[in-house]
Amino acid sequence: MSLISKAAKEHILSRKELVEVLSGGFDDELFSAADEVRREFVGDEIHLRALIEFSNACARGCLYCGLRAGNRKLERYSLEGGEILDFTRKAVSEGYKTVVLQSGEGVYPNSKLVNVVCEIKKLGVDVTLSAGEKTFEEYALLKEAGADRYLLRIETTDRGLYKRLHPPVGELASHTEPGPRRGHPDMPFENRVRCLKDIRELGYEVGTGSLVGLPEQTLESLADDLLFFKELDADMIGIGPFIPNPDTPLGSAEGGSFTLALRMMSLTRLLLPDINIPATTAMETLEPNGRLIALQSGANVVMPNVTGDDYRRKYEIYPNKVSAGGNIREQIAAIGRRVADTVGKSKRFISRKA
Repeated sequence: MSLISKAAKEHILSRKELVEVLSGGFDDELFSAADEVRREFVGDEIHLRALIEFSNACARGCLYCGLRAGNRKLERYSLEGGEILDFTRKAVSEGYKTVVLQSGEGVYPNSKLVNVVCEIKKLGVDVTLSAGEKTFEEYALLKEAGADRYLLRIETTDRGLYKRLHPPVGELASHTEPGPRRGHPDMPFENRVRCLKDIRELGYEVGTGSLVGLPEQTLESLADDLLFFKELDADMIGIGPFIPNPDTPLGSAEGGSFTLALRMMSLTRLLLPDINIPATTAMETLEPNGRLIALQSGANVVMPNVTGDDYRRKYEIYPNKVSAGGNIREQIAAIGRRVADTVGKSKRFISRKA
């Protein structure tokens, strides 16, 4: 039995076996198997999520992100509740069943976000939040307001690399060197994991994910990411290639590989066959038709950006970020798939609750 057949049937590989697949040489079999497992476990429906980037204000110093607190070139904004609701109403009118509210970390008041979630739930849609690390009590208030899912990407499970990529805010405000610096993080790895456990305990659908191609990242650490997803028993996983932003300390670093990111995504499907996996924006940014390639290699979710163009331009985690165009439904139909008319809860989440 080949490694790909084993993963497709047993949904587990060892760290050594994962590294072997990530090294290449199995791509055609891997991508085809991931597409078949996706079809078997979650079907041909693609779930569209309306992405609203409601604030680019951030208190963190992550070296890879254009929203980092030390980026003085970025024009900051934070939408008021009424503006977020306007974008949500427009999305609902266009048939979206879920909205994804995404922001930087540690700035937007939790109380305001709670009020926004309460109002959005009155419109009859699911709410996914991606607003960073919070206390258990803050997550609980958002869940009580009606939030359904929470996405908090681990980015890397390599603790040494994680520490170097997340230095104290202020230490690197003017730092322009291409590689990570060593220092004490203000957002330690342990707290990130604590947040994910809190989110699980509170009954959210739990989402996480990784950046692929970070400086000093190894295939072994990527394999550990996959095993972490499996151990966490996540309900949704987002995988994207690292794309350097020139206004960050890693601006001159080498970017990630589309193919390696696709291998990670496809392996995620084989290991966690019944979860939701988005075809991420970074895939499309790095590779023409990258989103459609991802949808044919295990993905089943697309998150078109419905925030206004002016705000979208300012939410620059990395440069030249694309957005799903108005023809996304036609593109989906062209590959023999169909847009779902449900909120698209994770089948893994549903079975766990049953």
